[in-house]
Amino acid sequence: MIVAHSLAELGDRVRPSVVTIGKFNAVHRGHTEMIGRARQIAKERELHSVVVTFDRHPASLFAPESVPADITGANRRVELIGQTGVDACLVLPFTDELANLSPADFVSHILIEGLGAKCVIVGKDFRFGHRAEGDVDTLRELGTIHGFDVVVLDDVTDESGDRISSSLVRRFIISGDVKTAARVLGRTHAMQGEVVHGEAKGREFGYPTANLSGNATGMMPADGVYAGWLIAADGTRYPAAISVGTNPTIEGERDRVVEAHCFVPPGDLYGQIVVIEFVDYIRGMLKFDSLDDLIWQMGKDVETIAARLGVSV
Repeated sequence: MIVAHSLAELGDRVRPSVVTIGKFNAVHRGHTEMIGRARQIAKERELHSVVVTFDRHPASLFAPESVPADITGANRRVELIGQTGVDACLVLPFTDELANLSPADFVSHILIEGLGAKCVIVGKDFRFGHRAEGDVDTLRELGTIHGFDVVVLDDVTDESGDRISSSLVRRFIISGDVKTAARVLGRTHAMQGEVVHGEAKGREFGYPTANLSGNATGMMPADGVYAGWLIAADGTRYPAAISVGTNPTIEGERDRVVEAHCFVPPGDLYGQIVVIEFVDYIRGMLKFDSLDDLIWQMGKDVETIAARLGVSV
């Protein structure tokens, strides 16, 4: 997949094209259906398929205090978009200049001059242009003028009938229900970040952990213990017991951390960018009466998680 951060960087490599536009914050099943439709139409018409997204949530420019939690992180989002098989991803910096483009100018500059769009695929609540003045009807009118089709997709629902949305994904992750979040996402929820040195308490207890840095990306789930996987920089997957929280049994105040105890020794991970996948919630974060109680529970957690993942320890 071609990744570009400006029309100039992209050049003419994907003209003419089928374009789908959105924040794609979660890259959930609704998003992947839109991208899949773009790929299908592009193949049928012998065009290029392009995803247009933004480097940050538009609210960060106008109402930074109300920006919703980032589910994936910018780099991970592009990786996930690439896994769909789309030809190109254009990540536009959401600047004042871009935000102030009228709907007509957005279409003429980005879609026509930049991408040579012949078909544009959006959701039914799509808004664009200065102050979100443009909607689906506006896009259709501009499509008639410029000669591109507009395909509007209905909402995608999950097995329970809920509308799949980033808000729904956030609700499940916040509650720790990562298993249901995975159903809505179409994949396991994950965080990505550098492995850094922690307090080394796990090593003292016989359960060494890989600690994610405080600037790791991806939405942190509720405090607790999870079954999951650590994916090293070389792609090796390690079954892991994952802890999220402040380790209340150990004295002292600390920030919430994400740390993973791999069942198979992964070698030196310090400085590596890893992905931690949350498969299932096991239990809440507890404060134990003694370190011996904590260590005993960690052993039980490992047994429970190994069974949940279908691996041996």
